Amino acid sequence: MEKKKTVNLDLKQYGMVGALIIIFFLFYFLSHGANATPTNINNLVMQNGYVVILATGMLFCVLTGNVDLGVGSVVALSGAVSALLVVDKGMPIIVGIIAALVVGLLVGVFAGFFISMLDIPPFVVTLATMLMGRGLTYTIAQARTIGPLPEGYSKLGAGFLPTVKIPFGDGTLDLVCVVIAVIASVLIILSELNTIKTNNKYGFANVVTWQLIVKNVIILAIAWFFFMSLGRYNGIPIQLVIMAALVGIYHFIASKTVAGRQVYALGGNAKAARLSGINTKKVFFWVYANMGLLAGVAGIVLTARNASATPKAGDGFELDAIGSCYIGGAAAAGGVGTIIGAVVGALVMGVLNNGMSLIGWSTDIQKVVKGLVLLGAVTLDIVTKKKKG
Repeated sequence: MEKKKTVNLDLKQYGMVGALIIIFFLFYFLSHGANATPTNINNLVMQNGYVVILATGMLFCVLTGNVDLGVGSVVALSGAVSALLVVDKGMPIIVGIIAALVVGLLVGVFAGFFISMLDIPPFVVTLATMLMGRGLTYTIAQARTIGPLPEGYSKLGAGFLPTVKIPFGDGTLDLVCVVIAVIASVLIILSELNTIKTNNKYGFANVVTWQLIVKNVIILAIAWFFFMSLGRYNGIPIQLVIMAALVGIYHFIASKTVAGRQVYALGGNAKAARLSGINTKKVFFWVYANMGLLAGVAGIVLTARNASATPKAGDGFELDAIGSCYIGGAAAAGGVGTIIGAVVGALVMGVLNNGMSLIGWSTDIQKVVKGLVLLGAVTLDIVTKKKKG
């Protein structure tokens, strides 16, 4: 009987997940367990929702070998327009939400036109949208905070799904979180079994059994810890549902559709992509239009969480989104990166921010640490590529 082929687990693929776990445990000891409380796990979701949403769209820009510097201003502008309509003009909440999405999409279309049709460098175009967006926000808001927003709007950023509380230890546990954890566990296991079945069918090598078991035990442990923590607090945040839906949709687009493959092809070799029949102008256009739309979504979430809109909202968000992509394994030159990697990168940034705040480090020191982490991730990527070359 022929012996089945096996390979060792690709540690580089899960390197950032390992780094995330190490960083979490480091701050667990430094903060005496404060970062692992149910309240803080919920705060991690609430404080980093916008980063995950923006990083999901930013990845496509990074895959083309570029970035979008205007997303922070678009977040502020879309939120200000939405809040103005709902609070000052008395419009229904749905009108405010649609307006924010339209504003984000229009800015994305504006940037996409100049980038794709006129061949203006994305850096220049998005720098312009960053300046114009911030200026328009101050003009619309008249340098004031617009709020408070109605409770129905605020729930999008600070609300929770209905809960079914059951006794648990000294408190209660949300049964919905337990059910979701069970479903997630089943899906993870079925996905792994399907991969093994496919590999066996086509004669591909499977990961060594014990390594596969260790990997999945760690993933399942993280999932259960996360959902049990939320269950001991107030349940599933609506913001998490929005994030999960967007990550799922864009992961599918990036990995399973022609549009996604065209973005990778463009980033890998633009000239070869054009010669193979890919309309690179169209790809650039939809990538930046989509980034504007997701910035509008992030604007809604942030405005809802704060229950108000301010002209300074979104300041520096573009740096967090770009950093998340690079930390998550996206190549600086383009053509390499995944949605899941960008999400992991966003979580690394979030855990760093949260942990440093818990142990009392100043925002100045936090920026230094985040800068070093970003520089280290990009340097590692470039050095690794040179060695392979």
